[in-house]
Amino acid sequence: MINRVVLVGRLTKDPELKYTQSGVAVCRFTLAVNRTFTTQSGEREADFINCVTWRKQAENTANFLRKGSLAGIEGRIQTSSFDGQDGKRVFMTEVVADSVQFLEPRGSNQGSQSSSDTNTPAYSQSPQNQLGASQEDPFNSQPVEVTDDDLPF
Repeated sequence: MINRVVLVGRLTKDPELKYTQSGVAVCRFTLAVNRTFTTQSGEREADFINCVTWRKQAENTANFLRKGSLAGIEGRIQTSSFDGQDGKRVFMTEVVADSVQFLEPRGSNQGSQSSSDTNTPAYSQSPQNQLGASQEDPFNSQPVEVTDDDLPF
């Protein structure tokens, strides 16, 4: 049987780190994952998926991720049930993450980013900054001539 999940999304709130009675770290968080399609009104919906990590991975998740952080996780779906405070049976489905990837530089989602900037990484630069102001056009603005003999096909 196969039970594998791969998700990329943003945390809806800060991760919650706790320790079991035996001292094992457990971290719970919710990942908002955009759906691939839009509604008839043009809006994009998201699924809010409960996730859990254990041990060192739990401590790393709690230390390095915050609300709004972009993360990729790989794990498995796990279901469980328990009796709630009102005596009713509560069913729970969550992803037990074996691997959590931090997909943004640390601290890039903090500060004052407007909502329109949420899809733009904080470390992006304008093309002029990437080349540097002192670099010149390597082709000296001349067209590059390519003959049929130069093409591999």
